[in-house]
Amino acid sequence: MNKYFLLILSLLFIAISCKSIEVKQTVKTDILEQKSSRSKNVEILKKEFIIKDLNTVSHKVWVYLPPNYATPTKRFPVIYMHDAQNLFDAETSYAGEWSVDETLNNYYKTSKNGFIVVGVENGGEKRIEEYTPWPNKKYGGGKGAIYIDFLVNELKPYIDENYRTKTKAKHTAIIGSSLGGLISFYGGLKYPDVFGKIGALSPSFWFSNNSFAFASRNSNTKNTKLYLLIGDKEGGSMVSDTEKMEQLLLEKGFPKENLKTKIVADGKHTESFWRDEFLETILFLYD
Repeated sequence: MNKYFLLILSLLFIAISCKSIEVKQTVKTDILEQKSSRSKNVEILKKEFIIKDLNTVSHKVWVYLPPNYATPTKRFPVIYMHDAQNLFDAETSYAGEWSVDETLNNYYKTSKNGFIVVGVENGGEKRIEEYTPWPNKKYGGGKGAIYIDFLVNELKPYIDENYRTKTKAKHTAIIGSSLGGLISFYGGLKYPDVFGKIGALSPSFWFSNNSFAFASRNSNTKNTKLYLLIGDKEGGSMVSDTEKMEQLLLEKGFPKENLKTKIVADGKHTESFWRDEFLETILFLYD
C-alpha cells in the first residue's frame, strides 16, 4: 500500500511541477511580448545579409515606413542607420531605445513629412570592426570601409528596388552614434554622391587620428550637410575632438552653412541622450 501511495504521490508531484513550469513559461512569454515597443510600421526584412570579407554574421535589417507610405505614387527620403537593435524596440535594445519610430510618427502628425529609415543590426562582438575604418592598437577593428561599401553597393540598391525611395544624395542620410557616429562621418564623406546628409552623434574620433587626416582630404564637398552632436559629460577627448574636427572642416572649405555642431550641457554617452536629440538632427539635415 505504501508503495502505491508513494507512486501516486510522485506522479501528482510531477504533474504539478510540469504545470508550474508551463505557467512560468507562459508568464515569461507574456512579459517579453509586453516589453516590445516596436510600432506597427516597423518591419524586419526576411532577407538577411552576410557581408563578404567583413565577417560571418548574418545581419538583420529593420525598415521603418512612414504613416503615409500607403499613398501609391509617393516616394520618400531614406535615412540609413546602424545599431538597429537600439532604434525601435526596447526589447532588443542594449540600454534603452531611440524611439525613432514614435518620434517620426509624431513628427508626421504635425508636419506631414515622412521618411523611410533603414536600420542595420550590428554584429554583436564584431561591432568594433564593422564601425571603424582604421584599426586601433588596443581595440583592433578597421573593417569599416567594407561595411560602408556594403551599404552603398548592396543594401541601398536593394532598398531602392523594393521600396518607393527618393534615391538621390540630397534625399539620403546616414546617421549613427559613438562608433556609429564615426562610421557615418566616414561613409558620408567617402560617398558624398550617395549620402548627402550626415548625422554624427557623439562620434568616436578618438579611435584613430586617421579621422582627421581623412577629413582633411575629403572636406571639399559642397552639398553635404553635417550635424555634429556631443554632450559635455561624455568624458575623455570627445568634446575637444569634435571641436577640433569642426575647425578642421571649416579650414578645409566645408561650407559653414551646411555644418552644425551642438554641445549639450550635461549630455552623456547614452541611448536616451541620442533619442532626445534625434528629431533636431533630422530637422537640421532636412531643412
